[in-house]
Formats: sequence, C-alpha cells, structure tokens
Amino acid sequence: MDAPVKLTIIGMSGSYPGPDSAASCYLVEQEHDGRVFRIVLDLGNGALGTLQQHVELDQVDAVLLSHLHADHCLDLCGYYVVRKYSADGPWPRIPVYGPEGVADRMARAYDLPLDPGMNEEFEFRGFPAAAFSLGPFTVRTARVAHPVDAFAIRLEVGGRSLVYSGDTGACDALVDLATGADLFLCEASFLESMTYPPDLHLTGRQAAEHANRAGVRHLVLTHIPPALDAKQVFREAESVYDGSDLDVAQVGATYSL
Repeated sequence: MDAPVKLTIIGMSGSYPGPDSAASCYLVEQEHDGRVFRIVLDLGNGALGTLQQHVELDQVDAVLLSHLHADHCLDLCGYYVVRKYSADGPWPRIPVYGPEGVADRMARAYDLPLDPGMNEEFEFRGFPAAAFSLGPFTVRTARVAHPVDAFAIRLEVGGRSLVYSGDTGACDALVDLATGADLFLCEASFLESMTYPPDLHLTGRQAAEHANRAGVRHLVLTHIPPALDAKQVFREAESVYDGSDLDVAQVGATYSL
C-alpha cells in the first residue's frame, strides 16, 4: 500500500475565527514522485499564520476552495502577497480551484484590477463536472446546499478516500459523494435546539445522519462556531452515529488514512 494520506487541522472555527482557531483550513499531504504533495482545503481568515506552523508556504502544491465566503477563502489574499513579494520570488503559479468566478472574487477582495488580479500568482480553475487528477489524488466534487455556489470535495488515492463537506445544509448530494469514505470531515454549525434557516448549515445530529447514510468509517465534526458548545455538538452527533470513530476537529490534530 502507498504511504498514508495525512490530514492536519489548520483551522476549524465556523463562520469566523475564534480565540483558539482560525477559520476553515485543512492540509492534506501524500507522498508522490519522491516528495510530499500538499493540498490546502480552504484558506479562511486567520489560517495562513497557523498553516506556517506545519508547512513552508512555498511547499503548497494546490489550493481548493469549497466556496467563496470569507471564512473559507479570504487568507488567499495574504498568500498572494507571499507568493508575489517573497525575497526569493515571485514564486511559480500554483492551481487554485473553486467555484466559477473565483479569480474575480479574490481580485476584488484585495482591491486589485481584475486584469491581472492574482492571475500571475495563481492559476485559477473552476471545479470541472467530471473527476480530475491533482498530483496523486483523484478529485471529485458535488454541489451542496448553501446560499452561494458551494462544493463538497472528495480526494481519493490508493483505494482510500477523504471527503470534506465544505458548508452545506442537508442534501443527498453530500451523502452520495461521501459514500464509503474512510474519513468524513463534516461541518456541524448548529445545535438541534436552535432555530435556523434551511440550506445553510448542519447540526451535529444531521452530520452524523449524513455519515450513517454514507457508511463512512470515521466522522470528524468541524466548522463549529466559537459561541457554540463543541461538547454539545459532539453529544448530539454521538446520540445517532453508528460508525466506528467520531471526533471533533481540533487545531493541530492529524489523521492518517
């Protein structure tokens, strides 16, 4: 079997950074062609600083943005500065995948002209409809339920799979994409006792119900807002989860699959 895939939690705070965590960001690493290939899933506000505790910024091979809310993409602005103005730079472009319009969205976020925007630092690509290759990984995505275009992301290599929900309300597309996953990194932003709009986020219980339907081996709850009691989110998920492993994401935690 190939070397294990390593997942590191860089930021897990929901909707905005908290005192103990940046907003959404996850580092995925896998040996490939004699080196380690690294993908960053989302780069929310506050995450760029923490990311540097785990990897040199010139060693990132690609960034995948699940959607374009600030808590999932805004630190790409800081990363643009690093790649453009580094003392040994500018660095070569790397691919940044996201919803259509990601290049213009990020240019506006940094108050840049749309041409060239950040296109000299990043090679922006919309998520294709079909599966595609990225380093050692096969990547598949599914559009999920959120007020803006948002995608769940599945990474597969050597018969193993990691699925990241991004932000989503309850939807069958997430279950389909997560089916049989070894690790399911799933948002859990609400409590059952809360009044919340549809097609926005999941409760811990709903995350577990989606995981049950998908038959995943390991569920990791993430995107928990700082104002929520993470232990309560966990208990609500635990009450219905029938998989073998259940965790709440913690900054710096690592998982191998």
